[in-house]
Amino acid sequence: MTGTRALVTGGGGFVGRGIVSALLREGCAVRSLTRSDYPELAAAGVETFRGDVADAEAVRRAVAGCGLVFHVAAKVGAAGAYEDFQRTNVLGTQNVLDACRSEGAGRLVFTSTPSVVFSHEDLEGVDESQPYPDHYDAFYPQTKAEAERMVLAANAPELRTLSLRPHIVWGPGDTSLLPRLRARAAKLKRIVTPGPAKKMDITFIDDAVAAHLAAARALAERPELVGGKAYFISSGEPVEIWPFIDAVLEATGMQPVRGSAPRAVAMAAGWVFEVVHGLRGAPGEPRMSRWIVRELTTSHWFDISAARRELGYVPQVSLEDGLARLAESGDWG
Repeated sequence: MTGTRALVTGGGGFVGRGIVSALLREGCAVRSLTRSDYPELAAAGVETFRGDVADAEAVRRAVAGCGLVFHVAAKVGAAGAYEDFQRTNVLGTQNVLDACRSEGAGRLVFTSTPSVVFSHEDLEGVDESQPYPDHYDAFYPQTKAEAERMVLAANAPELRTLSLRPHIVWGPGDTSLLPRLRARAAKLKRIVTPGPAKKMDITFIDDAVAAHLAAARALAERPELVGGKAYFISSGEPVEIWPFIDAVLEATGMQPVRGSAPRAVAMAAGWVFEVVHGLRGAPGEPRMSRWIVRELTTSHWFDISAARRELGYVPQVSLEDGLARLAESGDWG
């Protein structure tokens, strides 16, 4: 992709920053659109634009002259006002689509989430034929699903689009999952469920970034095959949820989770935390929510054969290798 001018929305975030670095190594001219200043991006040679994806004019200016756009920016969280999620995840995505069309950007890779197909049931080895649920327990997956549908419906010869669904992106430099996990570790309890241990997919940051670049190449080389499709992305090796959490904590110098609680108790506690958080009008998200409890007590791992076959995506980093890299880095958010 040498010589390509590419825009990364949310280029200062965990995944966005990784994509920016990879594009620079590929010889691309890189732009970033972020709400805050990131001097390190400019120092690396990135053309930086400061603005909100909900601002149509800011998005248009950033997209102008780019042939490739990675739309990574999103509002993530287990709680908050619907309007905030809608503004960033839905309106922001619409602005990106409009700007791509008006400014002639020919390719758009959208960063989605497997949560767009999560309901209350275990998802074990499902592929992209898994339908969107009729109801969502949180505004984040609800608005991301709406945005993903818009992106896939927008696919056309003049603008080729696809959506990636990386699951649990982790590794050195994580600015979201890992800091929250470490902050809550002392009070975190293992949620006990009957039956076999629940498993989930994980995606090391390097693999998530590689998937984005593979998607961009596929849109250029075989647009009729991949355009308008969504793809699950992961390491391809589901892990048991609680042993993974313990391993990450230990890799970052912390104690594993000690206590435990039945799922029913955790659900009740999640409801209480949600109510108290809402009554206080506190910023951010509650320490626990029912959506998080459901995420931690159901299996959610996916068939990534479509990404392997159609995008040429091949995960490279095993759990053991990723944990070693995390421990050695000391970069824990």
